[in-house]
Amino acid sequence: MGRYSEISGIKVLDRAVAIMKATANTPMNLSELCTDTGIPRATAHRLASALEMHQILARRADGRWGAGPELPGSQDKLVATATPFMENLMDATGESVQLYQRRGDERICIAACEPTSGLHNVVPVGSTLTLNSGSAARVLLADVTPDERDRILATASYSLADVTEAAERGWSESIGEREPGLASISAPVFDATDSLVAVLSVSGSTERMQPSPAACYAEIVQQAAHDLSAQL
Repeated sequence: MGRYSEISGIKVLDRAVAIMKATANTPMNLSELCTDTGIPRATAHRLASALEMHQILARRADGRWGAGPELPGSQDKLVATATPFMENLMDATGESVQLYQRRGDERICIAACEPTSGLHNVVPVGSTLTLNSGSAARVLLADVTPDERDRILATASYSLADVTEAAERGWSESIGEREPGLASISAPVFDATDSLVAVLSVSGSTERMQPSPAACYAEIVQQAAHDLSAQL
């Protein structure tokens, strides 16, 4: 999100806004918040706690602050809005469905729907994965600065052409990339300002997604992501 800067002349306001921006889509603990904003630890804790009391921020079970119910665009609102779309997608495909957001050089699973039977790719909510592989990583990398993109691509299992293709198509697929026998297809989710806020993914065994994840589910995943975006 960038370092804290005084732009209004009211220091406490600028710091509070920096904290709200930092945690709007990515929950952070106190150390992460201080690193991201550059605000001193005691001050960051005091302001975050005050914002929590006003329900602008909300404390998660793991101690991280995230956007609270009084803040538009909160992660909780995103998950609540996405859940019906994810459940429909799970029912239509019979596969696991995840919603990811980027956090630094990682992606975090903020919501998941798992079929009740059969062997599937289970990604617990809160799990973090690198951006070095997978269809969701390609989609997320289309929304970073060129310097960040090039640094991540230096160790990634995919190329700049894959990232460009994902942005142009509106979806990306991977086969046996993150884990042998695992395939996935992902599409971007945008908010009302056309900002990328999440990635919707379907993942499962390569054997079941024949001849390819895209051939099986590109249309339905892209449509679900589009419909979800229209609700944000």
